[in-house]
Amino acid sequence: MASTIKIAGDLMIVNLNGELDHHTSHIVKTQIENIFQNSSIKKILFNFKNVTFMDSSGVGMIIGRYKALQKAGGRVGVSNLNNHTRRIFEMSGLFSIIPCFDNEKDAIEKL
Repeated sequence: MASTIKIAGDLMIVNLNGELDHHTSHIVKTQIENIFQNSSIKKILFNFKNVTFMDSSGVGMIIGRYKALQKAGGRVGVSNLNNHTRRIFEMSGLFSIIPCFDNEKDAIEKL
């Protein structure tokens, strides 16, 4: 997985690609933390448009970023979930704490 990260003001957009499993979740977490520590990021949007697989490690990574941003008074959102990732979000209860948007444009406007 080669995720790309864009910064727009206080928003970090994480474009995820491929599989979000134990190994890649750790890589993404490290990338985000390295940027987050030295910035004024208040919002993170995870774009799942190109994710082909996600397991509980991905859920844990999202929850960890949610908790870190919540402490800083920030928010986390997700966009472009496919049927597989949507089902994982539903089963794990993530939708009760993290808003889901149809696309990146809506997320940027509403997050």
